[in-house]
Amino acid sequence: MSVNPFSLAGRRLLVTGASSGIGRQIAISCAEMGGTVVLTGRHGERLHDTLGHLAGSGHSAVAADLLETGAIDRVVAEAGALDGVVHAAGIARMVPFRMISHAHLDDVLGLNVHAPLLLTKALLAKRSLQQGASIVFVGAVASEVGPVATAVYSASKAALLGAARTLALEVAKHKMRANVLSPGYVRTPLLDALGRNGAKIDELLDITPLGLGEPIDVAHAAVFLLSDASRWMTRSLFIADGGLTSRMSI
Repeated sequence: MSVNPFSLAGRRLLVTGASSGIGRQIAISCAEMGGTVVLTGRHGERLHDTLGHLAGSGHSAVAADLLETGAIDRVVAEAGALDGVVHAAGIARMVPFRMISHAHLDDVLGLNVHAPLLLTKALLAKRSLQQGASIVFVGAVASEVGPVATAVYSASKAALLGAARTLALEVAKHKMRANVLSPGYVRTPLLDALGRNGAKIDELLDITPLGLGEPIDVAHAAVFLLSDASRWMTRSLFIADGGLTSRMSI
């Protein structure tokens, strides 16, 4: 029998932000590929709904706000030994540069940067990540193109790439890998919220050659980065955006 390099069978994986959108679909796809998934997110009811959609058995859910005192330690303790982690939790808010405030910086950088970095640190400190583990940070093409009124959000996603590249060097001796998966515009509750706050969704369709993505498109890329199919990839920026950032006018 041939070996499927994309299989996640026998692997235990932690997915943050698993209560909705991209994080939810990543968890579902990981389970479909044979992985045992530990879900975490702030919304307990929605998190357990995701849990009910996972194929296979042995999965678990930990409702937690990663910015609350003690939450990261609790997630690490309940997650146990892991072969991979996907940092999919995040928020996006449209605020013009002239209206940036300390509160806005704290909200966005807190969940998008502080939480994933501190969670990764805790997993490493407790030796929860096993030899050969894959660490995936979910970024955004906003860090490359800098849309209007997204300065703090774009900055937060750009920070993940720098952090991941340094982290990858430090964990390579354990055969661990760290990469950033950077989606374009995807049909999620987060994008719906941006639309209600002024984002022109129809224009996004016009400038993306393959149109808006679906969560499954990003989830497939996450499975690739978690699996042996990407075992020689680390410190990479993996862009899945329907051709948006490669678009060129002549």
